[in-house]
Amino acid sequence: MKKAIITFPRLTVLAVACAFSTMALAADDYITPRTEWGQPDLQGVWNFSSNTPMQRASRFGDRQFLTPEEVREIAEQRAARDASNDGAIAVEGVDGSYNDFWVENAGIGGNMRTSHIVYPVNGKLPALREGAIANQGVYGGDTTGESRPVRISAGGIGTDGPEDRGLSERCLIGFNSGPPFIPSLYNNNVQIFQTKDTAVILTEMIHDARVVPLVDTPSEIGSLNDDVRLWMGDSRGYWEGDTLVVQTRNFNGLASSFGQAGTSQDKVLTERFTRRGTYTVDYEFTVDDPSTYTDKFTAIVPMTKVAGLLYEYACHEGNYGMVNILRGARVQDALAESEAQ
Repeated sequence: MKKAIITFPRLTVLAVACAFSTMALAADDYITPRTEWGQPDLQGVWNFSSNTPMQRASRFGDRQFLTPEEVREIAEQRAARDASNDGAIAVEGVDGSYNDFWVENAGIGGNMRTSHIVYPVNGKLPALREGAIANQGVYGGDTTGESRPVRISAGGIGTDGPEDRGLSERCLIGFNSGPPFIPSLYNNNVQIFQTKDTAVILTEMIHDARVVPLVDTPSEIGSLNDDVRLWMGDSRGYWEGDTLVVQTRNFNGLASSFGQAGTSQDKVLTERFTRRGTYTVDYEFTVDDPSTYTDKFTAIVPMTKVAGLLYEYACHEGNYGMVNILRGARVQDALAESEAQ
């Protein structure tokens, strides 16, 4: 069978971010600009692409940053891999993937972290609670034996019907939009809008917009009734100095807690947006989910400003990927049945 490259209608950014020096990205004497209401100005389109792993390799121990020598070594290894093959990441079958023309995961800036996770100090996800769901699907059309609902973003548990596919394949939640949003293969862009009493966080994937009402102090943060549950939860925010803090709860439990583990039912997410320079915002998030993990964990993802615009990500409109995956699986079923006779 030929390798399949499936393409989807996708949202693009007009301009690609340039690499700036570390000094330009986050000067120590940087003064955060203000909006007309006197609040720190976080507005604009920001890119959170990264080639830093979410979890830290054990060889780095508790060390958060790579040395300049390690940065050069990693760059040389990547260049050698690119020179030795065409960079294809396609797979055989009805649910093939992309080649690296579409991939954007290069980190920008001079300080490369060994992992995005900074707590626990070993840079790894905490252990799962006993009984927590550890793996909720696979890439490709294989059947895992798991039951519906499928809570992961990409992948699935089979190809019997659309309900067997991941949430992003069904255009319910973007595979990197979260919350929290995390670096992925492409479309790693978010736009922030601000008014005096509201912040809007618009992620590129599936063009989801979170409207975050702002309060004066953390003690004023309320929440929806526990019976009201949402895919992206219920978000409230406040200013802590120059940092926008957003707390989200009341997730609907129909998505995983993080990655392929757990459910979002009891998750409380705290995000922090801090402008570090003209072109840089630090995005920090903490996941506190006692039903899934034995401890909370915190990650930091630098975001770089881009001189571009976001356009609508039309997920289902004209997208034949889901239909063709299921149609191809039925052809495979028919072939297997005829061979068995």
